[in-house]
Amino acid sequence: MQPLKQLRQPPLRRAPVPTPGMIVRAVLAVSALVAASLALPSLARADTLRLRGDITAKGDVLTLGDLIENAPASLGARPLFRAPALGTSGTIQTRRIAEAVDKLALGSIDTGGRSQIQVQRAARRVGPPEIEAALKRALATSQGLDATNIAIRIDGEATLLAPVSLDGQANAVDVTYEARSHRVAGLIVLGDRQASLRVTGQMIEIREVAVLTRALNRGEALTEADMVLERRPREGLGADTVGNGASLVGQIAQRSLSAGSVLRTGDAAPPELVQRGDAVAIVFEMPGVSLSLTGIANEAGRLGASVSVTNPSSKKILQATVIGPGRVSVGPARSQPIVQASASAPARIN
Repeated sequence: MQPLKQLRQPPLRRAPVPTPGMIVRAVLAVSALVAASLALPSLARADTLRLRGDITAKGDVLTLGDLIENAPASLGARPLFRAPALGTSGTIQTRRIAEAVDKLALGSIDTGGRSQIQVQRAARRVGPPEIEAALKRALATSQGLDATNIAIRIDGEATLLAPVSLDGQANAVDVTYEARSHRVAGLIVLGDRQASLRVTGQMIEIREVAVLTRALNRGEALTEADMVLERRPREGLGADTVGNGASLVGQIAQRSLSAGSVLRTGDAAPPELVQRGDAVAIVFEMPGVSLSLTGIANEAGRLGASVSVTNPSSKKILQATVIGPGRVSVGPARSQPIVQASASAPARIN
């Protein structure tokens, strides 16, 4: 027998001591493996059917694509539910959506824990300002009225709700106007009468008036900054209402006036250029003659007003016209001849 040779064990090698670089490479490798393992489930869920959150419907129906993310393109336009009425909202239970999806054999959906979703129906709202503008355009065309000088008070809470796709200008058709009562009626339409609303209202004539921007005490002068033009209904405005405040600049308030009040012709008047008891220059003028002397005013007066003055020399009272601050003018009596002034004799006014 051949003797068996003893199996010699190879000498054991001592494990190398890991270096810092080896440790860093090992950590990066493990991190990559972990990231890959986490990414695989995400990739697997990329096509999962998910329930959308609260939505806004733009049409009459809600489709599969409106409600579900990742729905097949071939079924995305499939109608599932009727949308709420224009401008209103509603809710759909999640289980009902799941049942509808199940009937299409698309499998389960990820609801995100929601029990229901809210659906808001989008709508275009045509309110009183647009309705008034449409009626005014129609009246300007059919009745020849100046749209800038009228307003229309719409009856009730008139609002036309229409699909957002109808984004054109609102128009008024079938408009009727009663001149005696100023009543207006018409049909407000969008598009080719795709949305319409019948309205009625009252036409009001408008005019510009001067309104005070601050309170004034009696005797204060009005400045341009104290007044603003506003458009007010003609009804209720007096015939003496001031339409252009420019004519009142520099005039004096005749009484206390509150801010926001509409100015009337009697609220202000030109300033008094002559005061009672003041010394005034009495002027006598005619072609070739100009005389002046000092007198005393017996009463106050504004520009152009007739006041009495006293000639201090003759003590006679003369009737004169105010022509400027502290100045009045007198003329010769018609029954008396006009006396020419000469260089030899001083001129006198009796």
